[in-house]
Parts: sequence; C-alpha cells; structure tokens
Amino acid sequence: MKRTTIKDVAKAAGVSIAAISYALNGKESKISTETYDRIQAAVTLLNYTPNISARSLVNNKSNLIGVIIPETEEQSRMILENPFYSEIVSVIESELRKHNYHMILTGMEVGKEYSDLSMQRNLDGAIIMGIYNESLYEELRKVNIPIILIDSYINDSQFKKIGCDDELGGYMATRHLIDNGHTHIALVTGLIKKDGVVEKRVLGYKRAMEEAQLSYHSSYIYEDSVSYEHGVIAGKCIAMKHPEITGIFATADMVAFGIISGLQEAGKHVPGDISVIGFDDIMMSSMFIPQLTTIRQDIKAKGLMAAQYILQTIHGDVAEDIEEIILPLELMKRQSVSRITS
Repeated sequence: MKRTTIKDVAKAAGVSIAAISYALNGKESKISTETYDRIQAAVTLLNYTPNISARSLVNNKSNLIGVIIPETEEQSRMILENPFYSEIVSVIESELRKHNYHMILTGMEVGKEYSDLSMQRNLDGAIIMGIYNESLYEELRKVNIPIILIDSYINDSQFKKIGCDDELGGYMATRHLIDNGHTHIALVTGLIKKDGVVEKRVLGYKRAMEEAQLSYHSSYIYEDSVSYEHGVIAGKCIAMKHPEITGIFATADMVAFGIISGLQEAGKHVPGDISVIGFDDIMMSSMFIPQLTTIRQDIKAKGLMAAQYILQTIHGDVAEDIEEIILPLELMKRQSVSRITS
C-alpha cells in the first residue's frame, strides 16, 4: 500500500504544503483556525503519519535518545542477558515514550567510536551506563549533545551522573555477614577495573574485613564475569577447596544466583552450610529459592531519573549546579544468610 504523503494531505485539505507544515510543526498561529481544522480533518481521514526523519531535518531535532551499554568484559554477551539492564532500560524507554521520545538501545564494542553513532542517528541526547575513563570517554567529550552517565566514576563536570555509593554497598554486604558471625568470607565478582563499580564494591568488602580485623586471601577472591555461569563455577570451587568459608559476597545478584546453584550441586546447603549475599536487588531476588539477601539499589528510580534528567537537560530545565545524584542503598534481609551459632 502506498504511503500517504504530505502532498496527499494538502490536496485533500485544499491548502499548500507550507500550510500543512505549519499545522504539524507547532506553527499553527501562521494559518487560520478554519485552515487548521481542515488540515486536521484531512490528516485523520487519510491516517497520515508524519515522516520522523524528514521532520528531524526541518527541526534539527530527532526525538531520539541513545541508551548505550559499553562492553566492559572480554567476552561479548547479549545486552539484556543481565536482568539489571533489562529492568533499567525498560523504565527509561517507558518514560521517554510518555514524552514522545524514542529510544535507540545499543551495545558499544571496544574500539567503536561513539561520535559516529551519535551523528549517524542524529541523537538529541544519550544515556550511557558503566563507562570508564578510557577511549570512549574521550570520544564523549567531543560530542555536542546532552549526556547522562549511569554508574560512572568519571569526575568531569561536563557530564551529569546518577549512581549509588558502591563502596558503601560492598561494605554493608560484608558487614552483614560479619555481624552474623562469619569470619571466612569469599568474594565473587566481575572483572575489577580501576574506577569502576565493581572495584568500588570490592573496596567496600576489603574495608569491612580490615575494620573487623579479619584477613582476606587472594584465594578467596573469584574474579571473572558478571554472569550466572561464573557464579556456578565459583560456588563449586569454594565448596570443594575451602571448607572453612561460611559466607560469600557476590557483587551482583546474577552471580549470587549462580553461586547458590553451584554450592547446591556440590552438596552444600544455603544458608545452612554457607551464607550468600548479593548486590542490586533485581526482581528475581525475592523469587529465587532461597530468597536472596542483597543490597538494594532502586533500579527503577535510577532509570526514571536518568530519563527525566536527559529530557530536562535537552529542554534547558535542569539546574546547572546539579552534577551528580547518589541514590540510597538498603540491606534486604531474606533467606540466604544465617547466623553462625557455634
């Protein structure tokens, strides 16, 4: 079926193409009320949908927001395989859609230039998650559009940031295990990169251990990917090689789920034999068996604020002195941590 064009609408309404453009681009004051009503009637009759690409050329505005998740680990994984990203992206998309903006979601492979993406898509703004102070950061500084960073420890007033105190969260998780009598505590984590979320959570673990005058060994730290599979492998290794370990802090809930499965496959019971605590409080945390004790960050609030913040920045409504929003953390006590009684 042939697509209805602006010429078809002009012919049906008996007006010029310029008049149609005025009516559909917020300039109806340049035409009479009668003309405007005829145009709207023709648009409805013909079921006309304006061409977004053509409109963006006229207005220099695409109503497109990029949501970019850089590749932070060696192996390439599906973007939404991690439920944390699924939850936060869903909230961002919903909020943008309410304001007639559309989201372009993409992963950013190492070595790809972000500036190319922004120019090709004519983005009005971008939300970027988990960026490090590396080459992509230098690329971002060249892009002349509003950018909001989520979970980034880059100190640059050019960018607005939304996150949580990850070091405090790592401390809270480890401290909860210590408060329940655990003295041999393992850490299972994704790749530890300088000035990244994972590194901050690991520093929190170390601070809690040192404060309690407990030693931690390199053999207690299992570092690989933020994945269920890594958790399973780590859980089995801990069960077989470290009978003294009674508590495990996983720097992400998905890793914690894998740990519990790995421990159970190795004949260990959670929390009877080993307690496990996670970080994030993704939706599955309260559904998993046993229900996961974890550090809750408000994922929905983080996504909602990012979407609102980028729109406010685009429209010039955000206060210039607001550079960073730090969301609170909460310990969610459930079933995967128990107290050492002997």
